[in-house]
Amino acid sequence: MEGLGPFMRRRRDELDLSLREFAKRLDCSAAFVSDIELGRRNPSEKVLAEIARVLDVKLEELQAMDVRPPIDDIKRLTQNDPRFALAFRTMIDKKVSADELLALANQKKGERHPKHKK
Repeated sequence: MEGLGPFMRRRRDELDLSLREFAKRLDCSAAFVSDIELGRRNPSEKVLAEIARVLDVKLEELQAMDVRPPIDDIKRLTQNDPRFALAFRTMIDKKVSADELLALANQKKGERHPKHKK
């Protein structure tokens, strides 16, 4: 899946919007927009909504491309139950794909993963 920054750049090019013009429409600096496109900075939800408006795409589409972990949620979960931290580290170590994780999360409780069925 294409990341947020590359998508923004490609869509800007499709709309024939220069970096400066795009930034002006967002009421942001060109440097800030460039940093987002290069993956050095992350937009707030408000800025992401404005980006969606200017690029004429759905906000949900951009949110799906925003690969940042929800830090506040992760901190809250791991403080309340340290097993979540272990689970996250294990997923990373085992290189569990997003599709595999979503399939697991969408299974009915108590249902075993297809790989483990007898």
